[in-house]
Amino acid sequence: MSLLHPDRLFPADPATRRVARQIYAHVKDLPLVCPHGHTDPLWWSENQPFDNPAALFVIPDHYVVRMLVSQGASYQELGIGADAETDARKIWRRFAEGYHLFLGTPSRLWIDHALSEVLGIDTALTPDTADTIFDAIQAQLGTEAFRPRALYQRFGIEVIATTDSALDTLSPHETVAKDWPEGRVVPTYRPDAVVDPEFEGFAQNLETFGALTGCDTATWDGYLDAHRARRAFFIARGATATDHGHPTARTADLTKAEAQSLLERVRTGDASAAEAELFRAQMLTEMARMSCEDGLVMQLHAGSFRNHSGAVFAAYGRDRGFDMPTRTSWVEALHPLLNTVGMDPRLRLILFTLDESTYARELAPLAGAYPCLRLGPPWWFHDSFEGMRRFRQAVTETAGFWNTAGFNDDTRALLSIPARHDVARRCDAAYLADLVTTHRLGEEDATQIAPLLARDLAKEAYRL
Repeated sequence: MSLLHPDRLFPADPATRRVARQIYAHVKDLPLVCPHGHTDPLWWSENQPFDNPAALFVIPDHYVVRMLVSQGASYQELGIGADAETDARKIWRRFAEGYHLFLGTPSRLWIDHALSEVLGIDTALTPDTADTIFDAIQAQLGTEAFRPRALYQRFGIEVIATTDSALDTLSPHETVAKDWPEGRVVPTYRPDAVVDPEFEGFAQNLETFGALTGCDTATWDGYLDAHRARRAFFIARGATATDHGHPTARTADLTKAEAQSLLERVRTGDASAAEAELFRAQMLTEMARMSCEDGLVMQLHAGSFRNHSGAVFAAYGRDRGFDMPTRTSWVEALHPLLNTVGMDPRLRLILFTLDESTYARELAPLAGAYPCLRLGPPWWFHDSFEGMRRFRQAVTETAGFWNTAGFNDDTRALLSIPARHDVARRCDAAYLADLVTTHRLGEEDATQIAPLLARDLAKEAYRL
């Protein structure tokens, strides 16, 4: 008995549901293309068993953590921070106590999918069943079938990208390339640590950046050359994309003298918040220029007020559930970058936002005009059935399907990967079925579009 209904997420109307089933049948078993995510590269290189259910489902999942914390759980109870609980079974029991809090959320659907479809558990998780389910999962985690590489094959993953600091050695990727030819795990160049003056340890990061590359990061030319060197290092190890997590989408196009002066201020820690924002803005334009040179696809994630609770950030670090959506400007913010290189056929820039209000007003019109732009799928908080449907409804009429970048799972929770892709495929099948039954799209066209949304547009957008 499955915990999941076979018609989940399909339309209630019988005629539309019939079409959705037919469309979904064409894509449900397609390989998974995962061009943006946060799985640990060491999982793939070392291929070690996962420790326990709590380490797999609870501790690393910021969706899970934030919900439980919002209802009174402590980080320590969830195995996080100083004096954290170390008994995995107790952490799991605490999770089970709060599992009802996820009813109606995408997290519930993903976790139920992992429990039922991946682990074969047909009993609902409750405080009464917590220990039995913990033991059932623990027994499976010790088998060869649940090591990371075996799960990669079982899930039908075609390629998966990790997200890696510009300062990373990428040694796990070198190991994967050498001893696991069946897997394709590629790095992604994430330079936030050396382009964001407000990133912790920024000054020391610049010193390390210079030492890694042999470039003088105190000069503007040397600093840019350091980025070119590291990008080339990533490309040699399979990277096809960069990723930039910025508070806003602001870009700039300063003169070399202005940029040098700004670099001097941010290096010494004397820059104001406005100057830090200007430095990030200038670096987005510089990264776009470099992408024209070396072909790396740019990803920009903007509109997140990261680490909203200073106390939580100080005590527990990043990615603990306190990144919040903010209003985001795109048309004005991107103008300097797009005015400089926006019509260059070599540039590919994929845009992600947490501000849904910009879909129809700004993002779809921009992507419907500039050949370099693609719209990334709904980002966290909106990577759900409702969020995906709102995205399609807001952007399709202006940008069409081909100016979107397909789907990516954007997760560090390995067992949720097939669930997330399944939700996206069902959601898109439902949306396409609605277009068919309202006679805005032929059924043959819908059947041809569905694989694009499920896999092919992501491969094309990320040059995979």
